[in-house]
Amino acid sequence: MSDHDTIHDSVKTIMQNLPDGVRLLAAAKTRTPDEVKAAVDAGIQIIGYNYVQEAEQMYQIIGNRVQWHMIGHLQRNKAKKAVRLFDMIETIDSVRLAKTVDRRCAEIGKVMPVLIEINSGREENKAGVLPEQVDMVIEQIRGLSNIRIQGLMTMGPLTGDPEDARPYFQVTTEIFNRLKQAEIPQVKMRYLSMGMSNSYLVAIEEGANLVRIGTRLFGERQR
Repeated sequence: MSDHDTIHDSVKTIMQNLPDGVRLLAAAKTRTPDEVKAAVDAGIQIIGYNYVQEAEQMYQIIGNRVQWHMIGHLQRNKAKKAVRLFDMIETIDSVRLAKTVDRRCAEIGKVMPVLIEINSGREENKAGVLPEQVDMVIEQIRGLSNIRIQGLMTMGPLTGDPEDARPYFQVTTEIFNRLKQAEIPQVKMRYLSMGMSNSYLVAIEEGANLVRIGTRLFGERQR
């Protein structure tokens, strides 16, 4: 079986088993154009990238057949390129970054859907807004004209037992539900982006409606 067929089968299998209302994002970091094309041909509608430059290169090949999501830490000096390329930025982790994205979007007349990244494990080496600071951050950025808060995103632990990620997802879901019930002006809680290849089933159990999967679709990365 060719790599194309393997990817095609993986995409179809995962999509068929996702509950209604859960969207699948293909995390395409380091993948070849042929691999990404195979995923798109199989029905992938959202591609996620960690780096602007890599997404830019792939966009030239795939184009607007899919939606493009930024799922890695966005440096403010890359925001100008990012807002032209991406359809959603899932990793707003500070007021400062939100204001930069807003300004860059205003320059090109674009309104960018964004997710607030939550540092649900309170880990010093991870980006994201601490759970106790989410309300303050949202209050400071919800009035910006060129971004629209559409939900939350979090990273679980990168390795290990999927159950280890459950507390991270529970923390984020609690915040998501609370904010949704609060009906804050200019804030929508539509998307809860949680879970990767090893943890997406646990994430869905805890309320995720957008899962970011790479290895399960494409196979192990080539070293």
